[in-house]
Amino acid sequence: MYTDCYNSPMPRPIITLTTDFGTGSPYVAAMKGVILSINPEAAIVDITHAIEPQNIFAAAQVLAEATPRFPAGSIHVAVVDPGVGSGRGIVWARFVAGNSGSGTAQQYVAPDNGLLTGLARRGPPDRIVAVTRREHWLAKVSATFHGRDIMAPVAAKLSLGLMPDELGPSQSELVLLVWPEVEVVPGKVRGAITAVDSFGNLITNITREMLADAPTGEQTVITCDEHQTQGIFNTYADQPEMTLLALFGSSGLLELAIVGDSAKIMLGVNVGTPVEVAW
Repeated sequence: MYTDCYNSPMPRPIITLTTDFGTGSPYVAAMKGVILSINPEAAIVDITHAIEPQNIFAAAQVLAEATPRFPAGSIHVAVVDPGVGSGRGIVWARFVAGNSGSGTAQQYVAPDNGLLTGLARRGPPDRIVAVTRREHWLAKVSATFHGRDIMAPVAAKLSLGLMPDELGPSQSELVLLVWPEVEVVPGKVRGAITAVDSFGNLITNITREMLADAPTGEQTVITCDEHQTQGIFNTYADQPEMTLLALFGSSGLLELAIVGDSAKIMLGVNVGTPVEVAW
């Protein structure tokens, strides 16, 4: 039985990976090789390697959505790092709870470039440590691959019981991204597309709670660019093929979808496009 640095029992230490490396590159395998060379018992979970290259905002959303659902003490390594080799720092941070509501503690090893913004918006970390002590890195560090040479070995050593205090000095705050806000007024909510999933569904930053007063029938009009649809549905199957519809996805956010096709392609819109719900 593995016990993490906060005395949370786990059958095997879990290390997750989130990157923009793509599925066809050897970079992910190189990181896994480093981790397993240090701790062969680590259970490595791929969250995604399909983040759009250098899209820190998209990765921040993925981390906030997926990682709080892991067992307590899991170690999450995120490498979307356009500033690799520059003066940007690398941090270890610990967050409690998140959208799972379970109150579990999760550990993160990531560049301090805004990747943890989505998590921080749900509640600040209760501890941040700057990863500066080189004895926990690989002996040779590439200026362009800190994921392999710094973050992977640090995560592996944490999974073996290394205390975060040994990584470097405490840090008071994280670098945070400017996050798109939602305007809520009587009878209207204005937000934007903030992500596109693998099916081409358009995910907004408008939550179910923001639309608590909105009727779900045809009197509610959802506008995205010059496209409109009426009503908020429960499932994709509630409308015929090739129909534009709005519904709340599994994360509780309003989505726009084309039944049986890609809304992104069919509507020709991108992340950042405004979305308005009016009734």
